[in-house]
Amino acid sequence: MLTLHYSSNSRAQRILWLLEELKLEYSLNVIKFHPSELKSEEHRRRHPLGRVPVLEDREVTIYESGAIVEYVIARHSNGELKPKISDPSFPDYLQWFHYCEGMIMPPMNTIVVHTLILPEERRNEEVLRQAKNLLTKALVPVNQLLEKNKYLIDKFSGVDFMLGHSLFMSNELKCVSDEMINIKRYLNLIGEKETFQKAINT
Repeated sequence: MLTLHYSSNSRAQRILWLLEELKLEYSLNVIKFHPSELKSEEHRRRHPLGRVPVLEDREVTIYESGAIVEYVIARHSNGELKPKISDPSFPDYLQWFHYCEGMIMPPMNTIVVHTLILPEERRNEEVLRQAKNLLTKALVPVNQLLEKNKYLIDKFSGVDFMLGHSLFMSNELKCVSDEMINIKRYLNLIGEKETFQKAINT
């Protein structure tokens, strides 16, 4: 039995979506996204920094959403959701899987800090402006990619749980402009999945 330690509106949604998509049996430990629970001694035994997601699989405890996605696909997907090394799409899979945390999430994290987390008097409008500009620039290649692909590497894959979820969060923060019609189309596509809706509404 898999156990997912989870908070809503976090990267843990990626993992819940993946578990639902693969129809795996799991238990869900919902943790309030607040230091009182995230930084508790109990949760720090799972994650030394007190963050989510954390996945437990018998004797294995693993955190970092990208690592968890790779782990679950490798151990529990029967070869689905990731192209083989010999597949021509394998390099694209690697690139766009890591593009998520390398290019999209750093400015998004800054936007979240300066719009939701910090008290108003500590927010910096210039830092926020720069982060939004960086995020817009980072989204442009993804919009171009989706001009030719149905999903992010055309076939539904692990990239969608990583980068797809980040596109969803970018849109929630109103950072996906109406001109990015391919991203908007893609978000409508994944939004029709019951598995995705379960993840973002839990």
